[in-house]
Amino acid sequence: MKPFVEIYDTTLRDGSQGEGVNFSVADKLRIAERLDQFGVHYIEGGWPGSNPKDIEFFAQAQRRKFRHARLAAFGSTRRKGVAVEADDQVRLLLEAGTPVITLYGKTSLLHVREVLRCTPDENLAMIGDTVRYLKDHGKVVIYDAEHCFDGFKLDPEYALATWQVAEKAGADRIVLCDSNGGCLPAEVARITAHAISRLNSPVGIHTHDDIGLGVANALAAVEVGADHVQGTVNGYGERTGNCNLTSTIPCLHFKMGRRTVPAGSLRKLRDLSQFVDEIANLRPSLRQPWVGTGAFAHKGGTHVNAVQKLAASYEHIDPALVGNARNILISDLAGRSNILLKAHDLGFDLDDTKPEVKAILHRVKELEHEGFEFEAAEASLALLIRGCLEQNPELFFTVDSFHVSMRGGPKSSVCEATVKVRVGDVVHHTVAEGDGPVNALDGALRSALVRSFPRLSKIRLTDYKVRILDSVAGTGARTRVLITSGDGTREWGTVGVSENIITASLQALVDSLEYALLGRAVARPRAKA
Repeated sequence: MKPFVEIYDTTLRDGSQGEGVNFSVADKLRIAERLDQFGVHYIEGGWPGSNPKDIEFFAQAQRRKFRHARLAAFGSTRRKGVAVEADDQVRLLLEAGTPVITLYGKTSLLHVREVLRCTPDENLAMIGDTVRYLKDHGKVVIYDAEHCFDGFKLDPEYALATWQVAEKAGADRIVLCDSNGGCLPAEVARITAHAISRLNSPVGIHTHDDIGLGVANALAAVEVGADHVQGTVNGYGERTGNCNLTSTIPCLHFKMGRRTVPAGSLRKLRDLSQFVDEIANLRPSLRQPWVGTGAFAHKGGTHVNAVQKLAASYEHIDPALVGNARNILISDLAGRSNILLKAHDLGFDLDDTKPEVKAILHRVKELEHEGFEFEAAEASLALLIRGCLEQNPELFFTVDSFHVSMRGGPKSSVCEATVKVRVGDVVHHTVAEGDGPVNALDGALRSALVRSFPRLSKIRLTDYKVRILDSVAGTGARTRVLITSGDGTREWGTVGVSENIITASLQALVDSLEYALLGRAVARPRAKA
């Protein structure tokens, strides 16, 4: 095994082919700059022969300076029956102006005969001609052997011939691709080791995650000598995605002792993951290994108790090393240790000797049984703890009554909400219209309170989720509402539960505004783009 492994990022090309992922030119430039800062070695910007957006990206990228990474354009070998000099797709690869060109060619005889519909010798000529032509133009050429493992299993000698013709033509790297993502680690290791034994060129690996082994297969290839890994941030990619670099990079560094990106970049891994999700307008996966909010979350009371005494008991690494943090969850599975650690995280001075700990734990489990959920509603939990500690604390406001109605027909309607809010001895009676009942209620409540509390004008509801808790009850089922609110610099979550969705929403809205006024620095800063 080699001590250094190159990281080749294809988020902007292969990753953009994933369902629900769509990057603008500006998006791609921002991500490329962030990847360069993070320290990856190659950034594959796209396929200039496939669409005008990628052509525009490369035109703009030529005016940018990359400090660490080399930019790569992606394309295919020349077409059958066409001289390489006359192939428009190859011409566009050169016009992209990148120092690196990544080229894919067919390894499998099945694809040669049924997809390209050419002879095996013609396919070899297409590979050799294109690599040689690009090398003659001074490019670093990375050859991606498409369907490499499937092709090798079908005909090992022909697969080897395709790699060797690319090497002979001058390819700087031969990258073995599990294009269908269906191989097992043992297969990948065996075939990669065979390729390394028969080639002089450095060998890389490109895997997909169709059976959930994209990262495992990449690591298996590295174990037998591959020193170049291709993948995407957060595992974006076609079908179920590509090899996930946010898992692969820390595995290589912390588990296998391989140098990849600069050591200081590892602490920015979670930030990179969330940045790319935000640019893609995708909600981060809380179960993402290493970087997800659940990666170091502890819920069971015995687990929390153990982590409190010895972090390594249930954490394979210090979460701070990848920019993450421990997250103690509160639920009906919680024990005293959960409450103590979570209260400390939320800014409360609480220890095991205080009798209120038992009361808080009892109240949490009682509410969880009713359908409340505090894992994503830390602001509601903070208010609950405050209530138990201060015994009937003074509230900033109380809602005396509310009413919501709708006007109009089935195709067009307007919602109207009326609220009566008491602030000390002052009563505010306000009305607001909205796109729906919750929007109208939020407007009326905010309108009533902003007179006494101007700072609430900055608060915005940023997310709203509804969960039916007991669907067998039909329209009488209890409903849980989770609301995320923010003031531009931080975000916090609140929860409400009721058979009436409007009442549940009001509970969560009231908690959100009460928490904002409370001013405790217990909300986590929002990830910045």
